Amino acid sequence: MKDTIFMRKIKAKNEKVMIKFNESWTQVKKDKALYVLLAPMIIWLILFKYKPLYGLQIAFKDYNIFKGIEASKWVGFEHFITFFNGPYFLRTFGNTVILNGVMLLVSFPIPIILALLINEIRIMRFKKFIQTSIYLPHFISSVIIAGIVVNFLSPSTGIINILMEKIGLDRVYFLIKPEYFRGVFVSMNVWQDAGFNSIVFLAALSAIDPQLYEAVKIDGGNKFKQMIHVTLPGILPTIMIMLIIAIGNLLNLSFEKIILLYNPSTFETADVLSTFVYRTGLVNAQYDLAAAVGLFEALIAFVLVYGANRLSKKFTQNSLW
Repeated sequence: MKDTIFMRKIKAKNEKVMIKFNESWTQVKKDKALYVLLAPMIIWLILFKYKPLYGLQIAFKDYNIFKGIEASKWVGFEHFITFFNGPYFLRTFGNTVILNGVMLLVSFPIPIILALLINEIRIMRFKKFIQTSIYLPHFISSVIIAGIVVNFLSPSTGIINILMEKIGLDRVYFLIKPEYFRGVFVSMNVWQDAGFNSIVFLAALSAIDPQLYEAVKIDGGNKFKQMIHVTLPGILPTIMIMLIIAIGNLLNLSFEKIILLYNPSTFETADVLSTFVYRTGLVNAQYDLAAAVGLFEALIAFVLVYGANRLSKKFTQNSLW
């Protein structure tokens, strides 16, 4: 009797699973065109994001390129200890946190401000011109952007130094002085990406109900009050999501831009974790140590995202999950 009841439960459960599977498969067939479009991205994710995770084990091995991953000897946390006790840890970690902290404080609010300003433009042709002008730098290669910056700051032919000389100041070679590197790097990033990053906030602004603005106007509210009571609360969920993502990237700098701008004379303020990984792995062929540092970056990023998400969920009820 008990066996019969048990078998009936299993049969009923299997039937429910089959019904759900059939419903899901019917939905997939209905939206097959969308899944075909999604397939290349899924393949890309598997090949370039998930498959390389197999190689993370070399962070815990004395990796030998001739022996391969499997045959290399396990050394546990030796590479992590080597990095933490080494002469470059404090410099690279400190520079990474400082540079990204400045980037977060400067470059995160600017796209929001740009979106708010652009949203107030009522002449459509002028609005489109402004949008195109500020989006354009994002689509220019980082190599070209870095080249433009180098030319602008050149001590002999750079327009900045020429203007400084015209007003009686001495010429400065900005790119070999450590104290100027952070300002140059942050300014370059803001110029290139602020306009493009404002698209997300413009999209959020377009979703706000216009009747809310009318209600504030009826109550005698000016533009500033409309922004405080309608606009900012309306885009707050988007702001929080983008802030969580930005915090998650706190240790993940645009390393190619740093490589293009820095040199040994600016290592004091320009050398970060990603450039250390580049030199250690690709230049010095210490793949195991480079993998350990990269894994350390990823773990810190995960903790930051998780913490920021929990805080956002607690105080604003907005979160990634």
